[in-house]
Amino acid sequence: MIRRLYNWTLSLAMSEHALWALAFVAFLESSVFPIPPDIIMIPMIIARPNRAFLIAGVALVASVLGGLLGYYIGAGLFDVVGQPVLDFYGKADAAAQFNEHFKEWGAWAVLIAGVTPFPFKVITIMSGWTGLNLTVFIISSIAARGLRFFIVAALLWKFGAPIRDFIERRLGLMFTLFIILLLGGFYLVKYI
Repeated sequence: MIRRLYNWTLSLAMSEHALWALAFVAFLESSVFPIPPDIIMIPMIIARPNRAFLIAGVALVASVLGGLLGYYIGAGLFDVVGQPVLDFYGKADAAAQFNEHFKEWGAWAVLIAGVTPFPFKVITIMSGWTGLNLTVFIISSIAARGLRFFIVAALLWKFGAPIRDFIERRLGLMFTLFIILLLGGFYLVKYI
């Protein structure tokens, strides 16, 4: 099923309505959809590098708006929609434990999930469920998703198709390592 969704999502990048398809997928991916918008974004930018930053902007706006849907699911529909989504991603048991620390560290969680391969929808739902300040959530979402989508756009704009393999296979790892180093740096500064 996931492979069919992946192939369908990839085919949207070639349609005449690709920007709308990107917006649709980026919106849904931030709250319930399992396939990241990068699958549409990357071939779109390779095909039309002069539109790289427009494409990244569409992905950013739609992703943040979709994140607000995820926030609403967590805040208002957690039992009906949020819990099943967390169950699907195997995160339901950790949710209760995470709730205690989330309000204090929620902005960091949104930033980290927004740039790493961690499912962003889990954090958007948990942000609403725990009552993370909405302004903090929005600002963190814009920063994280903007960083992610605009770095991908800039790399593809500058290097084109040869950088595609790196982005698809290793960029998530690079973002994750960056976050680990950043948090490690904060930890060292705090305890030195």
